[in-house]
Formats: sequence, C-alpha cells, structure tokens
Amino acid sequence: MPLFEFVFKAMHDCPFGNISRRFPSLKMFVWCNREHEVIEVIIPKREEYPAIIKELSRIGGIVNGSYDGSRIHLISRKCFCTMDNSIGKNIDALDLLHVSPVVYEQGWEYYRLMMFRHEDLKKLLLRLEQMGVKVEILRKVPFDGFIAGSLTLTADALFSDLTEKQMDALMSAHSNGYYRLPRKLPLTMIAKKKRMPRTTFEEHLRKAENKIVTGLVPYLEMFRRAPIEKRENLRVPLRTSSEKHLKE
Repeated sequence: MPLFEFVFKAMHDCPFGNISRRFPSLKMFVWCNREHEVIEVIIPKREEYPAIIKELSRIGGIVNGSYDGSRIHLISRKCFCTMDNSIGKNIDALDLLHVSPVVYEQGWEYYRLMMFRHEDLKKLLLRLEQMGVKVEILRKVPFDGFIAGSLTLTADALFSDLTEKQMDALMSAHSNGYYRLPRKLPLTMIAKKKRMPRTTFEEHLRKAENKIVTGLVPYLEMFRRAPIEKRENLRVPLRTSSEKHLKE
C-alpha cells in the first residue's frame, strides 16, 4: 500500500489554540510526549510577553523556561490532554503517524500525518467532527518525499558543530535583515552594532554558513532526485484555504 501524507488545520476550544486566538501576532510550536510539553513561542510584540507567560503558566505549570527577547522556550509540568479535548490523543489512538510539532497560529492548529489506509483517516475525521472541531484539509497526497529526510533531519545534526560565536553571528545577521532582499543592513553596520571588527564578524558568519550548508547538502541531494512535478506537490500553503472535503 502507498504511504500518504495528510496536512490539515483545525480550530476548537483548547488552551493553546485559545491563547493563539487572543494573541494573533504570536506563533507557537508544541512537542508533547503525553507527559510533558515543550513549547516554543515566537513573540513579535515584546509588550505581550507578561500576559502570554501568565496564560501559559495557568494551563499546567512551568518546569523551566527562557526568553531571549523574541522567543519563549518552556517545558510544562504535565500534559492534561484527554481523548475528549485533544486532537493529538485521538491521532495516537489510530494507525496514524503524527509528525511533530503542532503549530498554533491565530486560533488554528496545524497537523501533519503519515498513513497507509484511508479508513484510519476517516475514523479520525469522524472523531473530530463529533468533538465539534472545525477542520480544513490543506494537503492529502501520496508521499513522494524521503521519510528519512523528512523525519530524521534534526537540529543536532545541523547545529551541534557551531560555536557560540558562530551562532551569534548567524542570528545577528538574520535579525538585522542581512538575508533579506534587498538587504536591510550590510555586514559592516552589523559588526559595528556588535562592536567587533567586520573581518572577525564575517569570519564567524561564513564558518556558520559553511557548516550549515554542508549539513544540508545530503538532504538536498535526496530531494533533488525526485521529479520536479513531485517536488512541487510537497509544498504546503499554510496560509491559504483549501479543499473542504476529503478526496479519495
């Protein structure tokens, strides 16, 4: 049987979804092992930080956390999901593979699944309908990618060889618009803001870029071997409305 990929977004009454609805500028990523949750929140508006932390703490308590000015990283004390209120637990109960994380944005939850049988997906959609969950299908196609590349490309594989100075240079270049077109600031100005010689800053940045590209090349080679039309099918338009009904 062929492997299928299914991507959908859902909206219902749930703690994380409600937070993302109250703070529409933020984007939240959640990894859950049904015991604890790791949460990353991107906060464009710093003034919203205290209210967001208060809301997240109210959900289940925070074991650990950090904030770098634009992102919150948290580990929650306990997962309180049940079959009645959790899309994730209903996915777990069926023969479906959920590819984490769940993404929350403007009240919507985004999920990506791998499956072999349409029957399992139909069971999930029926359960969600009975829960009163609003569902919009974004993608349902035979999986033409590479499972190893899709599921095993990790942050450790890409970034573990970077030094602190290299990571700092890369993040500073990105936050100052160096990778935008047109560029917001040249390296000279970014280095000046960092109070270091341009040549030193550029050396850290180039080494970081080289290590990341070197780590990505094997995955790029695998992806490149797929026919162009299949590569086009792998794109997911998260911000556009899509088909309302499941197509066989």
